[in-house]
Amino acid sequence: MARPSKYSAEFRSDAIALWRASAGRRTFKDVAADLNVNPETLRTWVRDADGRSASAGASQDTEAELARLREENARLARAEKGMAVGAGDPASGSGVFRPGDEVKTAAWDFVSAHAEMFGIKRKCRVLEVSRSGYYQWIAGAEARAGRQFEEDALVEEIREIHAEHRGNYGVLRVHAELRGFGHSVNRKRVARLMRKHGIAGRHLRKKKRTTIPDRLAPPVADLVQRDFTASTLDEKWCGDITYVQVGAAWLYVACVIDIRSRRVLGWSMAPHMRAELVIDALQAAVVTRGGDVTGVIFHADRGSQYTSAAFAQVCDLHGIRRSMGRVGSSYDNALAESFWQGMKRETMHQRVFVTMSQARLEIFRWLTYYNARRRHSALSYLSPMEFEQHHHKKAKLSLAA
Repeated sequence: MARPSKYSAEFRSDAIALWRASAGRRTFKDVAADLNVNPETLRTWVRDADGRSASAGASQDTEAELARLREENARLARAEKGMAVGAGDPASGSGVFRPGDEVKTAAWDFVSAHAEMFGIKRKCRVLEVSRSGYYQWIAGAEARAGRQFEEDALVEEIREIHAEHRGNYGVLRVHAELRGFGHSVNRKRVARLMRKHGIAGRHLRKKKRTTIPDRLAPPVADLVQRDFTASTLDEKWCGDITYVQVGAAWLYVACVIDIRSRRVLGWSMAPHMRAELVIDALQAAVVTRGGDVTGVIFHADRGSQYTSAAFAQVCDLHGIRRSMGRVGSSYDNALAESFWQGMKRETMHQRVFVTMSQARLEIFRWLTYYNARRRHSALSYLSPMEFEQHHHKKAKLSLAA
């Protein structure tokens, strides 16, 4: 009898959709790295799904989603650098028709261009610029050209990083990415170039309340007390529920985060907020950690899902110690709240999802990207999975010593 897979049917389905959405632009190895699965495992899932699709017929919803993605990719490919995507006007901050160009360098350019006709001395006197300054400017022309070439190359690399991370990275993460590539570049320089060329990260939007407390639920102590730090992995977890608008409906997402590494260990998505939503996310986290999580503290708000008897039973089964903040205090679960803000800022910027499959794919894509590649400010700008790899390496070296 075949051994049951540690990956849920929900995860496999979303992984297949993520691979198909890449439309051949990414290899199995690249997608599998974000998913933290073996490339051959992903290849098998896709092959099996393709076999089933051939007999059952392609899903109309999937085809519509693929068509939308192809159209969006084509539109992005057509967009000119420095231009707002989908618009005919220059993007904000692109420098077109900007006043203030009447500076000394422009005057020296004019002197240089008309030196043979009018003479340098006369032109400098008429324009009221220093002749010695002009000669210094001429002497530094080669150096300026070299610096400009380096700056243009740096701006191009910043654009590539910004585009690769789908416009989500701001100055700090772009700077960390450049340093990760071996560049010794000042953060203020990166900020200046991004501001000059109109390159900016995402910004927050307003949020909506989703926590509905159960006043009759038995009390649970707050074992975290707003201390969102941990000395090791699987010491403290936290979780929460958020919502995503899909047309006129809602898709709800639950997650479980390791407070030490900020890694999303488990998640679940459904068009409801019943207790099974948070139970599925917790069980996925347990599987991610190999099944033995005895003693870990799980912190959440006092929503009815987390105070339910069914959720308490699952926690007891795995030896998980429950912890809850106060009713109506977002600061008591600030880490999870901050995580949701980042996800919404980077997946829902100026858009509303039309279909559930579209929303699931985008959120699944971001969650796997967040774990594998998104640099985190609380982790010295490592991704959560990179941080865990460093953590395990240090632990092995300590044991060897």
